[in-house]
Amino acid sequence: MAISALQAGLSGLQSNQQALAVEGHNVANLSTQNFQPQQANFQETPGGTTVTISTAARGLSAANNAGGAPSGTDPASSITNSLVYKANFDLSAKVVKAADERIGTLLDIQA
Repeated sequence: MAISALQAGLSGLQSNQQALAVEGHNVANLSTQNFQPQQANFQETPGGTTVTISTAARGLSAANNAGGAPSGTDPASSITNSLVYKANFDLSAKVVKAADERIGTLLDIQA
């Protein structure tokens, strides 16, 4: 059980790291004309979580994108998403730490 928790925690760390990188890429290109923002899509798998990266659909042109950037990226959404991904990353790190402690306890019992 501790090994599967460790694997789930590690996949959470990796997935949220990728999602944060996507948001960083989008924010870095806020002022780039005709930039196509990317979107991170999470999928659950038996071993944890994976992320696929796709180009976000653009419902509005940059000229009609009030409050957004010329690239079509919404800065408020990017910041909010980044905070969510950071919180998820922190939680995954706690899962890894707890699983590591559990494995250490099991090894101590067997020794």
